[in-house]
Amino acid sequence: MPVCPNCNYEYVKGITFCPDCHQALVQEDLYVKPEDWTEENWVVAFTSNQEYEVEMLKDNLDGAGITSTILSQKDRNFPSSGDFSVVKLMVKKEDLHDALSFIQTVLNSPDKDQPDAE
Repeated sequence: MPVCPNCNYEYVKGITFCPDCHQALVQEDLYVKPEDWTEENWVVAFTSNQEYEVEMLKDNLDGAGITSTILSQKDRNFPSSGDFSVVKLMVKKEDLHDALSFIQTVLNSPDKDQPDAE
C-alpha cells in the first residue's frame, strides 16, 4: 500500500498523491515510519472546523521548529455545504507547552494588513 511520507496515511493501490498534503506517495516497503509516530506521543494542540486555519498554524509551528501534523476528518470525496468536521493540529507531547504558547502568540498578533484604528 502506498503511504504519505508527510502525514503517514496509507492509501489504496493506484493512488499516487496524498489528497490532504499533496505529497507524492511512497511504497510501504520503502517507507520508514518515524519511531515516535505512535498515538501516545502526540496530543491535540488546536482544533478548528476551518482547514485553512489549522494549515496556517502548522506552517507557523514548522517555521518555529515545532513538529506538527494535521488530523482531518474531512471527506473530500463527498462535498457538502457547511463545515461540520473537526480538523486537529497535533504536536509531540514534549512540545505541547511551546506549541500552545506559540499558537496563542500567532492568534493574538494584530493583523498587519489592517490600518490602526484611531
